[in-house]
Amino acid sequence: MVLKLSTAQLAAIRSHAESTYPEECCGLFLGYIKGSEKMVVEVWPSENVYNSQTTVEFFSSPSLTKRHRYVIEPKILLKAQKEARERQQAVIGFYHSHIDSSAVPSECDREYAWPIYSYLIISVHQGQTVAERSWCLDDNRQFQPEEILYLSPATIKLDNL
Repeated sequence: MVLKLSTAQLAAIRSHAESTYPEECCGLFLGYIKGSEKMVVEVWPSENVYNSQTTVEFFSSPSLTKRHRYVIEPKILLKAQKEARERQQAVIGFYHSHIDSSAVPSECDREYAWPIYSYLIISVHQGQTVAERSWCLDDNRQFQPEEILYLSPATIKLDNL
């Protein structure tokens, strides 16, 4: 699979990740999937609403915080799904940051991931983005690297797959 997004979209994601440091940021992608290519049309940032209640719901350690976990605001997810349907698009992926660690999925990332979606992870060290990588679950529920193709904003078209 190939994830296509514009350099402007990537800059917005990086800015979001850096602005929430030292906590994880999160958001989602609206767009299209055609064959092995995913075109991001719009990036939807979300507040990270991970808290003590989600700790219980996700059977997490009470010592974990937004520094190591994220939950997308459910209202944002529902609104994005509705708008995507109205535009004949879909939610095609998610992004979040890893704080002072690599852009490699954690076991928790894998456990809660869904097939088909792209998972872009942004590595933020000392408040600065140092790397980003995209991942997709395979048939054995293991993450596989996904190529990222960066396009200029002018080349992002609804039919550019």
